[in-house]
Amino acid sequence: MQDNLVIVESPAKAKTIEKFLGKDFKVMSSYGHIRDLKKKELSIDTKTLDPDYEIPEEKKKLVAELKASAKKASKIWLASDEDREGEAISWHLCEVLGLDEEKTSRIVFHEITKPAILAAIEHPRRLNMSLVNAQQARRVLDRLVGFRLSPVLWRKVKPALSAGRVQSVAVRLIVEREREIQAFQSEPYYRVNAIFGIVHSDGSASEVKTELDTRFKTHEEALAFLDKCKDAEFTVSSIAKKPLKRTPAPPFTTSTLQQEAARKLGFTVSQTMMVAQRLYEGGRITYMRTDSVNLSSLAINTSKDEIIGRYGKEYSKSRNYHTHAKGAQEAHEAIRPTFMATTEIDGTLQEKRLYDLIWKRTAASQMADAQIEKTTVTVNISGASEKFVATGEVIAFDGFLKVYRESVDDEDNASEESTNMLPAMKEGDVLQRREISSTERFSQGPIRYTEASLVHKLEELGIGRPSTYAPTISTIQQREYVQKGDRKGEERSYTIDVLKGIKVASRVKKEMVGSEKGKLLPTDTGIVVNDFLMQSFPDIMDYNFTARVEQQFDQIAEGKEGWHDMMRDFDKKFEPTVEKVMNARSEHKAGERELGTDPKSGKPVFVKIGRFGPMVQIGTADDAEKPRFSQLPADKSMETITLEEALELFKLPRTVGLYEGTDVVIGSGRFGPYIMHNKKYVSLPKCEDPMTVTLDTAVKLIQAKVEQEEKRHLKQFDEDAKLEVLNGRYGPYIAYDGNNYRMPKALHEKATDLTYEQCMEIVNTAPAPKAKTRRKK
Repeated sequence: MQDNLVIVESPAKAKTIEKFLGKDFKVMSSYGHIRDLKKKELSIDTKTLDPDYEIPEEKKKLVAELKASAKKASKIWLASDEDREGEAISWHLCEVLGLDEEKTSRIVFHEITKPAILAAIEHPRRLNMSLVNAQQARRVLDRLVGFRLSPVLWRKVKPALSAGRVQSVAVRLIVEREREIQAFQSEPYYRVNAIFGIVHSDGSASEVKTELDTRFKTHEEALAFLDKCKDAEFTVSSIAKKPLKRTPAPPFTTSTLQQEAARKLGFTVSQTMMVAQRLYEGGRITYMRTDSVNLSSLAINTSKDEIIGRYGKEYSKSRNYHTHAKGAQEAHEAIRPTFMATTEIDGTLQEKRLYDLIWKRTAASQMADAQIEKTTVTVNISGASEKFVATGEVIAFDGFLKVYRESVDDEDNASEESTNMLPAMKEGDVLQRREISSTERFSQGPIRYTEASLVHKLEELGIGRPSTYAPTISTIQQREYVQKGDRKGEERSYTIDVLKGIKVASRVKKEMVGSEKGKLLPTDTGIVVNDFLMQSFPDIMDYNFTARVEQQFDQIAEGKEGWHDMMRDFDKKFEPTVEKVMNARSEHKAGERELGTDPKSGKPVFVKIGRFGPMVQIGTADDAEKPRFSQLPADKSMETITLEEALELFKLPRTVGLYEGTDVVIGSGRFGPYIMHNKKYVSLPKCEDPMTVTLDTAVKLIQAKVEQEEKRHLKQFDEDAKLEVLNGRYGPYIAYDGNNYRMPKALHEKATDLTYEQCMEIVNTAPAPKAKTRRKK
């Protein structure tokens, strides 16, 4: 009999834990969440159940192996992660495997190290059903919202759309920010800077850079000020020195790690979590889903030793951080290295870079403040009320800055505020004017979200939890409600007026503005879905509703509220609203907008969301002739496209030339723009404009399609024209009489050598296809 069986979620975690336990322990992986092995969902709403669901064979085999090992074990340890999801995994294991409560214990640890694991085994506990219930509440509520709203979108907007409690609110944030940007009217202002010279007692001269404490609204005001400066005297009126200190940021939570990894390393939110998961499972860092900034006393003490040893005693300052996030429900410690003495690790480049970031942030949090002396010099202007101001900073003691400096989202503005060293000056010193310049600037509008800044906003509003940020952001991109894109920006002119001597020289310069990289942009589909949900389900889309729900989950996790009661209360109000919206009649689909009338046909022109995305339509289904369609190009928006721009799209089809003696025609249909040659069609990529694509580009695409088709058809048989070996997305397969048959992986490399008899044997021995069943509504 096996003495001890430890069950964890992943093979990597199992492998690491196995190193720390003796021969009396067997460590197995459940390969993630096996809750779908239960025939019955934990939902009070029978409409969300799928009675036709069948357990996959590989999962049946996994359960059989786990059950067999559990029967042989005298003691079972459930060691899934310590958050709500992990607690639910352990509970599902108990249910599915039928574990004996008397010989089953729950153990938790926030780092995979030998001391942590042995300590957990010495202090086991029972399953916390309050945590399980909180997780079930989240899961069921999200299914209620998603399963009920999605069919409404299929009917009112277009098929294959989805909605979700958190994802829809995240899309709302991005859509509203985009509209703020579109509505923003930038206004010019004029910033005045001056460069002065000061001659010291030893005859040497220094330069002082200053900025005027006033910004002018008009060009005329700026020129008038420069005119006043021609004969003015500039005197140092005051010098103020002020000691400042900068305090390090706390250790990482999930949110702050995602934000800093995006700013410093260029990682996506999902990439950060994937790499952090590997570091955790490899025993390198503590648990990576947490909203706590607390550090254990062991971590604080080991950090202190490491800092003193590396930088000196004066750099060490032990700090205890406290979590301010209400209902911090995940782990109970910040993300930190398991061993502070380990400054470098083996692994992939991504793992090394992320570990280095975590190590530096943790070390900095236990280091002394940076001591800075800030000097502010005020310069009077004779005959004017405005004053020039110069600021300078001197770092007296770098403290934590020796290791780590936190980044900000708006690095451009941060750089503008940088200060410089100032020369020695005293009150009453007369400064020599060298140059005064007035530069036209423009007020800045709202900035589009990056993945990192969206995580920050979600956390600020109390929407979601550490485990939900990454999947939410991935989902809204996968659903094509949001896309991560770049904006080229626009060229803008601005005026610079420079006073030197008694003359003011003016010149106009140009700059690129609005250029953005990796920002989250709402798609037309995302905007239409958001507007429809805002109009039809304002309560679900309310930021406060989503935050309140998270607080209710926290109450359930603390055992202060029942999850069934919460579900019933929610569904009682939600169900009637869904039915009302679903059955409401409307002449137009959501998002449909009439642009005007086509002058040639006299028919109305619409922009709408079609089955295959945004499109323009001329005519209606009631007309004798079929409506004409054109897919909306990527550079056009449903909200801003004009009638003239829409009609331009119908100048297709157009012939761009001849290839192999046949016309090459560019057209557009409801599936998007295409190339037609020799009665065969090739899709035109989104990056190509159908109105400007050239013959050379079209020919290359045609040739690529022909080559792709040749590679797809691996082998045909004279014995039966209906039998063919094809190359598909997942490797070679057999097609026969309209059906496809999977080929054993061992035969993939020899696919072109298969005989007619071998192929027919695969066809004849293949299991009969299962009858398709429709999901009950």
